Amino acid sequence: MKLHTTRKPILLVCQEVLPGSADEIVNQILDLQNWSSFQGYGPLPGIKSAEFEVRNPEILGTRIRVVNRDGSSHVETITAWRPGKQLQMTMNEFTPPLSKMATHFLEIWDFQPVEQGTQVTRRFELYPKTTLSSWSLWMISFLLKQAVKRHLQQLKSGK
Repeated sequence: MKLHTTRKPILLVCQEVLPGSADEIVNQILDLQNWSSFQGYGPLPGIKSAEFEVRNPEILGTRIRVVNRDGSSHVETITAWRPGKQLQMTMNEFTPPLSKMATHFLEIWDFQPVEQGTQVTRRFELYPKTTLSSWSLWMISFLLKQAVKRHLQQLKSGK
């Protein structure tokens, strides 16, 4: 799935060393019961539920419908999979108000083995629909970064 935009994405990056291997972390990601542990941050809602629309055994092309605690929803599709190295998800099919601001988001998980487990880098690219919506997405990116930092800490501590 390729989505194109002429607008520059808003970028954010968070890193943490997590226990376990990249494969173990990806298995946690694919266990959708874990998704509700994403709490959001401030007005950015956490995840209420996630369910597979398509589950591919080879991972690539898997589609997950996400419902947030505020009732909004979106779809996450695994668009790149390099075992032990990288997992990329494209988020789209947003409900309002996000559907009015963004074409899609990319979330890229990079994995690097380290002595204590795996160095995880989560990168996000938020693609605005308009120049004006770039401002709104920039503010959302601040909240998202705080939420992702907290979520990585939760994954680190196993909570």
